[in-house]
Amino acid sequence: MANLTWEGIYPAVLTPFDENYSIDFDMFAKNTEAQIAAGVHGIILAGSLGEASVLSQEEKYLLLEKTLEIVGGRIPVILNLTENTTKDAVEFAQRAEQIGADGLMVLPPMRYRPDDREVVAYFKAIAQSTSLPILVYNNPVDYATYITLDMMAELLEEPTIQAVKESTRDLANVTRLKNRFGDRLKVLGGVDTICLESLMVGADGLVAGLVDAFPYETMALYNLVKAGEYNKAVEIYRWFMPLLELDIHPKLIQYIKLAATYEGLSTPYTRAPRLPLIGEEKERIEKLIEDAIAVRPQLTAYNYATI
Repeated sequence: MANLTWEGIYPAVLTPFDENYSIDFDMFAKNTEAQIAAGVHGIILAGSLGEASVLSQEEKYLLLEKTLEIVGGRIPVILNLTENTTKDAVEFAQRAEQIGADGLMVLPPMRYRPDDREVVAYFKAIAQSTSLPILVYNNPVDYATYITLDMMAELLEEPTIQAVKESTRDLANVTRLKNRFGDRLKVLGGVDTICLESLMVGADGLVAGLVDAFPYETMALYNLVKAGEYNKAVEIYRWFMPLLELDIHPKLIQYIKLAATYEGLSTPYTRAPRLPLIGEEKERIEKLIEDAIAVRPQLTAYNYATI
């Protein structure tokens, strides 16, 4: 089992499909190898960006099995858990552990909007059902459930709850979490457009999206911050921003799959109800990607290889 520290870069990896909308495991393996070669610290399967909403349970388990074969223990493999009922969530967590996952990223209950007590009970039930380390996903913008600091304090009574994906889009929350919980809770920034700021105010790492298309640039940004080379990190960040903004749009999957396709790391296919991009929108996103690739930073100029 790979060592899971909840520090560094954790791509929320895409699930590439072939033209028949089956999982393209060859392309998935190619992307995974590119992430590992760039130096990522773990990968997260079947998240929102991995199209969890259109994958069957069996496909998620198969994806986990295939990924464990591809990775071969080189980095931790984390499976995303998105369920409607506590019973299903517990069963999913236990199955993931049986297959060999290194950790879980857990969203609050889907469909039903629970109150604070119900949210805490849900996460605790999962934590008590498995020995896998858990990353709590706090994203009130997209999922309408806000996990407060007091709720987090209750969750941290469970030793397997170890980290939070901080996607409130309130940058100050990184500092609030660190002030209250210190090293007991690892904080991973979850919004690409404030990834640099999150790292610079003390986030332990990132759950990243555009890393799927640009793993080396993402790792360079992270490593430059860790090395205290903030001006160089800002230069890369300014180049990256038009691409990073693709991560905060409802069509982030189509957009990021298209960017990764340009880099030879994905296919553009998405399962309905997501449809292919057409017309002005397609042309606009293609131009944005092409313009960024045309002026991408030369990472050797940042002494990236030695950082």
